[in-house]
Amino acid sequence: MKITKYLHSCLVFELNGHKLLFDPGKFSFAEGAVTPQMFADVDSIVITHIHPDHLDTENLKKIVELSKATIYTNMEVGTTIQKAGLHYSLIEDGIYNIGPFKLEAISVQHEPLLDNPIPQMTGFIINDKVLHPVDSMEDKLTRYKGIELLIMVTMAPFANELRIAGFADAVQPKQILPVHDGYAKEFFIKQRYENYARHFKQLGVKFNEIYKLGDSLTI
Repeated sequence: MKITKYLHSCLVFELNGHKLLFDPGKFSFAEGAVTPQMFADVDSIVITHIHPDHLDTENLKKIVELSKATIYTNMEVGTTIQKAGLHYSLIEDGIYNIGPFKLEAISVQHEPLLDNPIPQMTGFIINDKVLHPVDSMEDKLTRYKGIELLIMVTMAPFANELRIAGFADAVQPKQILPVHDGYAKEFFIKQRYENYARHFKQLGVKFNEIYKLGDSLTI
């Protein structure tokens, strides 16, 4: 399973020729380095919640027009994108099979934000190997302790490094794929990722310093 990063929290999972796109949000498209045309060959799309850094409705429409991909999402996102004429398949708690991907969908709590309502958010276990908690660091997610790969928020208005690292320390994954870094300058991301890498190396966890457009890993 190959996972490629398209800035911030936008990821493409690829397995057996099937491409599954997660969260093509506004932060990825903001500076023009990422375009809808890059996703013309995706087969399926998952949107985890309505925040604009995870959902860009106008660019999502363009991706669907190009790819004819099916959108999978929860009720709150679905209701929102329906108003723009987009169709979706409901995916909330439970097991779903999308092409070669087994998705265990989990309702997760978004971390608190200043003067902002908490959205409905869906996290995932992907092929029993990847924990994608999105913007959640709930204690209940530590039941996936020892999982192969944790997709980890690395910087956010709702968390600091101690909170972030503490959550990952509790999950004890074998590897980490960092996300949620699209609003920081490259020199700052590089510095912080070197710091995370040093921390997790002490625990025997591989922190993949992935932040550039098109960077990927395979598990």
